[in-house]
Amino acid sequence: MALTTGLETIFTADAPLAERTWFGVGGPAAQLAQPASADQMAEVVTRCRDDATPVRLLGSGSNVLARDAGVPGVVILLDDPEFARVRVEGARVRVGAGASLATVINETVRAGLAGLDTLVGIPGTVGAALHHNAGGRGGDIGQWVAEATVMTRAGETLTRERSEMVFGYRESSLDELAIVEAVFELEQADPSELTKRMQKQWIVSKASQPMSHQRRGQIFRNPRGMSAGMLIDQAGLKGATIGGASVSDKHANFFVAAESATSDDLLKLIDLVRNRVHERMGIELELAIEIW
Repeated sequence: MALTTGLETIFTADAPLAERTWFGVGGPAAQLAQPASADQMAEVVTRCRDDATPVRLLGSGSNVLARDAGVPGVVILLDDPEFARVRVEGARVRVGAGASLATVINETVRAGLAGLDTLVGIPGTVGAALHHNAGGRGGDIGQWVAEATVMTRAGETLTRERSEMVFGYRESSLDELAIVEAVFELEQADPSELTKRMQKQWIVSKASQPMSHQRRGQIFRNPRGMSAGMLIDQAGLKGATIGGASVSDKHANFFVAAESATSDDLLKLIDLVRNRVHERMGIELELAIEIW
């Protein structure tokens, strides 16, 4: 059986990825699959396994840099509403992994549930946020998760209880192919007070970042006890440019891609920054993005 047989309506060959990532660069996916259900997704994953075809999962594209040559195999995009459901059940919230983190924060704040509001301003989907244990000064998303439904690279669906999950700085033990759904246990709070707190944090968060209309992304993880942006600034690289890619002059851990930028420009700038910071400070910066 061919990879797409019977599933032709959800597959797109040579699908552009640039328009689906925040940097807006890179070549196409050999095949893009957009399943409408978890069962359909499992069928795609199983076929990829049987056919030895590489498979990746794409969320909102905020932490992905696709190479100019394109991405081989299958890229699965969970953009169907089925994967973005948000259901409030008392203090528990059941969320599809394809839901945007911003939407979930707004829904929980409206329901008078505190916890996820401290993550305001962080981009991406809930699935990606859990996989990388996204967070900030107010805490990490992992501290609120009670249960996660995942799909393995063999297409098997499993439920991970809280006791089976481990969360560290910008990483988690949820390293299967995909997170399908998560359940959060939050705390009751006054919706109006939560809204005020969230708005204040949003203003502070956005004040230190590049403009939202720019094609940009945060590149490196902060070394323990240090700021990657500060290290890059101290290395004299704020505003550095290669081709159409530049280090933001507002926050040095954000790279900005101009209309003329290529993925190769960004990759060269990443190498420049890592090498310079290592030479000057002896610190090896680790990527916060995935390079495909």
